[in-house]
Amino acid sequence: MKLAVVGAGNMGSGIAQKMATEGFDVVLVDLDAQGVQRGMDRIAAVLEEGVARRLFTATQAQTIQGRVHGTHEWRELAEVDLVVEAVFEDVDVKRRVYSELENACRADTIIATNTSSFSVTDLASGMEHPQRFIGLHYFFHPAKNRLVEVIPGAMSDPLLVEKAWRLQEQLGKTPIRCADASGFVVNRFFVSWLNEAVRLLEEGVGNVPTIDAAAKAAFGVGMGPFELMNVTGVPIAMHATRTLEARFGAMHAPLPALVEHGTENREWDLGGAVDEAAFDAINEHLLGTVFQVACRLVDEGVGSVEDTDIGARVGLRWPRGPFELINALGIERAAALVEAVCARWSLDFPTVLAERRDAGAPFVFALVTTDIDNTGIATLTINRPDAMNALNPAVVEQLEAAFTAASTDPAVNGIVIAGAGKAFVAGADIKYFVDNIEADSIARIESFTADGQALFDAIDRCEKPVVARMNGLTLGGGLELALACDRIVAADRATMGFPETGIGIYPGLGGTQRTSRRIGVGMTKYLIGTGQVLTAEQALQLGLVDAVAPLEILDAAVRDALALGTGAERSVTTTPAQYRAVANCFEQSSYEDLLLRDPAKEGDALLAKALQKMPARAPVAIRIAFDIIESGAALPLPQGLELELAHLNTIFGTRDAYNGLRSVGGKPPVYEGA
Repeated sequence: MKLAVVGAGNMGSGIAQKMATEGFDVVLVDLDAQGVQRGMDRIAAVLEEGVARRLFTATQAQTIQGRVHGTHEWRELAEVDLVVEAVFEDVDVKRRVYSELENACRADTIIATNTSSFSVTDLASGMEHPQRFIGLHYFFHPAKNRLVEVIPGAMSDPLLVEKAWRLQEQLGKTPIRCADASGFVVNRFFVSWLNEAVRLLEEGVGNVPTIDAAAKAAFGVGMGPFELMNVTGVPIAMHATRTLEARFGAMHAPLPALVEHGTENREWDLGGAVDEAAFDAINEHLLGTVFQVACRLVDEGVGSVEDTDIGARVGLRWPRGPFELINALGIERAAALVEAVCARWSLDFPTVLAERRDAGAPFVFALVTTDIDNTGIATLTINRPDAMNALNPAVVEQLEAAFTAASTDPAVNGIVIAGAGKAFVAGADIKYFVDNIEADSIARIESFTADGQALFDAIDRCEKPVVARMNGLTLGGGLELALACDRIVAADRATMGFPETGIGIYPGLGGTQRTSRRIGVGMTKYLIGTGQVLTAEQALQLGLVDAVAPLEILDAAVRDALALGTGAERSVTTTPAQYRAVANCFEQSSYEDLLLRDPAKEGDALLAKALQKMPARAPVAIRIAFDIIESGAALPLPQGLELELAHLNTIFGTRDAYNGLRSVGGKPPVYEGA
């Protein structure tokens, strides 16, 4: 697949860089050779920064840069599959670009706009083939920020929209769905937040540093609205408010101070004393504004509650989205703040918030969605993309309800379990484990694990075929979920593994049992004992997955797997020749035996590498895991699963488990064996 970007400015060059980073060949187009070179230089500078931060090696950076071909010749777009327009926000300029693209590209090329302010439908109005035109709104910096808003126009072909969505997942992006409305989802409430901060300044409620400090405290963010405008560009905020005003009225009109600073491209003066006594008054306005705008856009069907919060967390890096903030503040208090905003601007109170207030209950987030197509295939999608779809009690509870409904629905003849975004499921929620260890509530961890095992057992025993659609990163509990399905179909770029013994615990949702029944005791001990991450092709060779396909045809491969029916009783896959030394050694050796072996004296390179990994991992976790694997292999599956549950209290009570779990995202822990 070949991709392209038109416009080599900050956004365009960043989009092109991200595409190239993910392995795609990219054509970067600008008006002339100088514009193209500036774009290529921007990419080089960002990559150099990545090398300095050790995100890339110099060789990797050179490879990424080499995938981007800069040009000012439209004819070089003849064979691209998708092209993103990222020129400046001028309707006439954009429409001239689309005319050139329709002449230069294939008839089936998807043409997308990165507009942040114009209607996708309006932009497509002069096109010969508007059905292939959509909005893909990336966020700055697009090589680093994972959010992309996917916006169909009124005439966009739904199949092409879905194809573009899948491509965003291939790019490692977190896509959210938006209706075609000014500001889409995120900018609708974010720009209102910025503008309200200026209003507070003009009304004398607080000075710039006080408003910034109050906002940081209330929203948990690293920069307040004025500092953010300085970083991203004050004129951008000014133009965005004008767009919102044209569609939504006076509440969104840019304040005179914003117009003055934006017109002069002048930064805000962040100096001065902070007056904490003004915090409450400031945040009543800021929170009320964000809540009112977020609720209104959900009422209008522009975005869902879940996608609005995902947009805030991923695109803006807010710790909590608007609806999570409403829940945290309390429905009654949040409603009072919104009522004040509505009264000030003569607006109707949002229905979605009125329903929660009348029910006296907080917002409940749909973490698992169900889609049943016209062939009777039910796709259950875990929708926590910003948390890599990690399993927690709420996810397990919702997945259990969705699976029960699908498995008992006479209209459903097959079930697919999938993950939103770039991961299938990246394990269990580590924070949940840490919080409960610190609260001396290991019993909750045991209960959560037992519930997960019960769900996975129901999936395992389902009379309808169940297929895991493994679209990306899959770790720990995610791999255990997939192993409970009849078949696993993985994208060709998917990766998977059991990292648990590297963070002080062991797989507790069937990983020690279902894995050995697929690939044998030796290979199971190897994977769990070393935490080795497998590519999709390696997993296919081992028999851990059943099929591998490129992401663009993954859904077709999943349908083929469903057509095979439920899985027959499995026999252990024959170990491939390159893994036999590892499998034999791990099957015949205890943990202590493996530690005593000298990697330098091993004739097999894979085994030597495996032995080198062992000393850095948690001893208690490996000993328990190996014992459960070996003992459980001789037992019926239900009894083997009981062994996993029986040792949870022991493992989560160790210092190694606590230190290991807390180390995630930081420095590797040093294990005490206690």
